[in-house]
Amino acid sequence: MSKVPTLRLDRLLANMGYGSRREVQQLVHAGLVTLDGAEIEEADERIAVTRDLSERMRVQGKPLDPPPGLALMLHKPLGVTCSHKETGPLVYGLLPDRWRRRDPAISTIGRLDKDTSGLLLMTDDGNLLHRIISPRANISKRYHVSLDRPLRGDEAEIFAAGTLMLESEDKPLLPAQLEAISGTSAYLTLTEGRYHQVRRMFAAVGNHVTALHRDRIGALALPEDLEPGQYRLLGEADLALLLPPAQGA
Repeated sequence: MSKVPTLRLDRLLANMGYGSRREVQQLVHAGLVTLDGAEIEEADERIAVTRDLSERMRVQGKPLDPPPGLALMLHKPLGVTCSHKETGPLVYGLLPDRWRRRDPAISTIGRLDKDTSGLLLMTDDGNLLHRIISPRANISKRYHVSLDRPLRGDEAEIFAAGTLMLESEDKPLLPAQLEAISGTSAYLTLTEGRYHQVRRMFAAVGNHVTALHRDRIGALALPEDLEPGQYRLLGEADLALLLPPAQGA
């Protein structure tokens, strides 16, 4: 059984974006930080960073934000970029302001381009991030694809062959699964994440993607009631759906 990490209260809250250490100390001295209903008297008290800490601790009368180790799903809207630096709307702007000051920082797990909507994962846990994006994890990602022209009928066979070469690349794509929904729409399931891969795959068979939406990663589906721009924290059950059994156990 792994040991529960502990942190000084002032460092913990400062790292979670509640202010500088001095500002956190002022909150503590004003009696505005409680644990299990009792005021914490010293800002240097060491706190066990447990998964239920946000249920047990309150800051200025409100539940503590999720402690380090958070993971969330975001319904990424169109027109929003997965970046810290680019101009225009960013996915990080959809999170609470304080969360953008956290250390370690919250990062996207992979990316969706500006013109793609759907399921985006985010975390401040570097180990979890690498477990999910590692090619060895072989985690599938499903996209709902809308097309400019009707499917020819041979795309599923071509994509599944594992021999398709994208323009300017020298390594064939891994097999991908295509499930037609209608003449101009389909689900495409991949285990890779090359640059604009879905759009380039359909371009390679003479078609053009007009809309792209990711609705599933592994067995974790984007909930129908999660509106664009909304997010939801992931629990252990969600991560078990996301990670392969050997990693999620």
